[in-house]
Amino acid sequence: MQDRRRFSTAVALSVLAYGQGATAQISDKRQSFPNKPLRLIVPYAVGGGGDTVSRIIAGPIGERLSQPLIVDNRGGAAGSIGAAVAAQAEPDGYTILFDALGHVINPLLMRDLPFNYERAFTPLSLLATHTIIVVGNPSYRARSLTDLLEALRRESGSVSYGSPGSGSGPHLAAESLLRRVGVRATHVPYRGAGPALQDVMAGSISFAIATASSAVPLVREGKLIGLGVLSRERLESLPAVPTASENAAPGFIFDEWSGLFVPTGTPEFAIGRLSAAVRETMNLPAMRERFASLGTVPIGSSPIEFSAFLATQRKTIAQVVEHAGLKSN
Repeated sequence: MQDRRRFSTAVALSVLAYGQGATAQISDKRQSFPNKPLRLIVPYAVGGGGDTVSRIIAGPIGERLSQPLIVDNRGGAAGSIGAAVAAQAEPDGYTILFDALGHVINPLLMRDLPFNYERAFTPLSLLATHTIIVVGNPSYRARSLTDLLEALRRESGSVSYGSPGSGSGPHLAAESLLRRVGVRATHVPYRGAGPALQDVMAGSISFAIATASSAVPLVREGKLIGLGVLSRERLESLPAVPTASENAAPGFIFDEWSGLFVPTGTPEFAIGRLSAAVRETMNLPAMRERFASLGTVPIGSSPIEFSAFLATQRKTIAQVVEHAGLKSN
């Protein structure tokens, strides 16, 4: 009997010691996080709007975390290739996914995704909203969005345009606009905005649609011509470029957004630390000024606010996809 009591007491003490040890380990992880470099997966090509924004924020966020935030471009398939890499990452807080409207569009258009966007990721922060711009080669005859749409009416589907990829925000915006005004053009998907804009400059395609953050510098340099923006108001950085609403398509507005996600299962202490660093970064005066120059409105939301935003987006974009006539593949 005494042996049994001694055994029971020993087991109880061992369990208590284990529990205290586990609690101490969790506390240590919480206090020391992060203690090594973090990875920011960007599922878009170098040179595009997503790449530009991610590189602007990576340094300041890393400074607030006291660890470097390393940008890892994994472009292709409208962002789903890079998202798949992030979905399979260890949910330890050291992998962050930068994503955009494709995060909501892809599940509607891609049947055989190896993961479920909604279940695989936890929203971290809505970074910003981004103006979408239509650009052309300076030698192309269209000098405005109105000119372009008139040319498309005459040439009925023979003109090609580029986007950052099938199912991307700019692609959906383009198809919605073309359907709205009753004209056609042939879509050429790219592995990001950078390659699409390069082909416009080379004259391989007539025009492209992308976020302003990727195209504004090229328009300022005279390498591209801004035909129109799809925002409510003109860009301060390109005041001569009219909105689609002004004459080409009255009432038409379509904005892109970008946000950060972590793999589901990431500890709450890591989410809290990362979210705080992002919000601090997005509220920096220099950061807000830099974003504004690229046609971007910085936000930096909480995870709860971003989750509510995504719930609304999923409903809205499903309706837009159906109205635009886009089909799943």
